[in-house]
Amino acid sequence: MPRELSFAERRDWLRLIRTQNVGPVSFRDLINRYGDAASALEALPSLIRKKPVDPPRPDQVEAEMDHAEQMGVRLICAVEPDYPKYLRALDPPPPVISVIGRAEVLHKPCVAIIGSRNASAIGQRFAHGLAAELGQAGYVIVSGLARGIDAAAHQGSLGSGTVAVLGGGVDHIYPRENADLHAQIQTAGAIVSESPLGYRATARDFPRRNRIISGLCRGVIVIEAAERSGTLITARYALEQNREVMAAPGSPLDPRTKGCNRLIRQGAHLIESAEDVISVLESLRRLNLEETGEGYSPAPFDPSRVEAEVADAKRRVMALLSPTATPRDDVIRASKLPIPIVTAALLEMELAGEVHVEPDGRISLI
Repeated sequence: MPRELSFAERRDWLRLIRTQNVGPVSFRDLINRYGDAASALEALPSLIRKKPVDPPRPDQVEAEMDHAEQMGVRLICAVEPDYPKYLRALDPPPPVISVIGRAEVLHKPCVAIIGSRNASAIGQRFAHGLAAELGQAGYVIVSGLARGIDAAAHQGSLGSGTVAVLGGGVDHIYPRENADLHAQIQTAGAIVSESPLGYRATARDFPRRNRIISGLCRGVIVIEAAERSGTLITARYALEQNREVMAAPGSPLDPRTKGCNRLIRQGAHLIESAEDVISVLESLRRLNLEETGEGYSPAPFDPSRVEAEVADAKRRVMALLSPTATPRDDVIRASKLPIPIVTAALLEMELAGEVHVEPDGRISLI
């Protein structure tokens, strides 16, 4: 059940997630193995023997917590009551998010509107109008504060509530041309990120941002997306999270709409108005999208008793991986080994920097 963390517990959560090579998957596995963040921090040196482990010092994290408080930024952990319920249902959820603005909008019905940065004028007008109408119908609009469709959706929903999810820290404005919009959203809604304050996003941070965009929402609307674009990554995350994907059709002569048209051919809902979107979202009332995944509960597993088996599992898992990201369940299934053994092996491999684990659990060789 959700509970408030003490100051020391929240500090330990931050220390653990700010440790190099600890992502949402390894964070969850560490908590499940050791019971709490403090115990996991103590155990890290024994898990990573090839190189020194250097979690942030307590005073460094306390300085981050103080800085966040001074800026009006809330640091919310995944087990706390104010953490968004749909985001908590992800497996695993981002362990800690930063929120500046009106955090209460995160608990209202949300729908994402995303699309091309190089959007057409008519695409931007449609995104703006759709966001305004959905806002009037009681929905909070979520997007990524990028140029084009994202910015138009935020602007259209300033009067009703909007959420911007960033790849960098909530205080890092990108692109700079959206500085005024960034400030307006703090008043009209909220800005969210799982990155530390002051962090400048790189290309590898945007899939994490996209996963949060879809994770906050009941559905995702795509307006103008090329066949190879980050927008379609968000749509894939939405499908994996059991969210509805909707797309606006476009001209077959415009490369900016080929991704939308492909989504529709693959089963996405074709939408042309706010009424179409509301009809799709209303049908979800019967579904329980808030059912959580594995969560954070200790697992009865003592890795010290199976050290040889874990070492063998590492070798077998390494042989199964490639530079192409592979779903975690597929790796476990192909290994033909007990799930706790493979989970322990994958955790130690990620912490040692031997493999890269996506926020959704897909694994690839580095």
